[in-house]
Amino acid sequence: MSRYSIERKEAILRRMMPPENCPVSVLARENGISEQTLYNWRRELKGQGVAVPGDGKNAKEWSSEDKFAVVLEAAPLNATELAEYCRRKGLYVEQIAAWRQVCLLANATAVERGRVHAVQGKSDRLRIKELEKELRRKEKALAEAAALLLLRKKLQAIWDDQADD
Repeated sequence: MSRYSIERKEAILRRMMPPENCPVSVLARENGISEQTLYNWRRELKGQGVAVPGDGKNAKEWSSEDKFAVVLEAAPLNATELAEYCRRKGLYVEQIAAWRQVCLLANATAVERGRVHAVQGKSDRLRIKELEKELRRKEKALAEAAALLLLRKKLQAIWDDQADD
């Protein structure tokens, strides 16, 4: 089993991580290292708590474990540091915020989740009520317009009959 320098290993692992997300098969071919060795390196890095997504996956395809690791890494960062972190990882600040929210909701108790769903349900019901009211108003306006068109046609027919006489 051959040994690789720490610098070379780190360089290869950096290419494996965002924003490059280079697939293991490509890295193995380019560097002459077996894929299994690269998988082992990636597993070791994950064991240290670093977010390393799978082969060439973009952020939408990351596992929940990787997303959670990113949330943990980004938690102590201020806005400037978070922006730099996102650039380095090829992520958006909004993605991390959404992942953080999902993590918070995942650990919420049943009562808290019920409360969130109740508030959401109430706002949904209010929105539905507003939309139904708007729909009724538009249906009335449409019926009125149709009636006016019909009356115009009848009036036109009456005037045409009187003009012929």
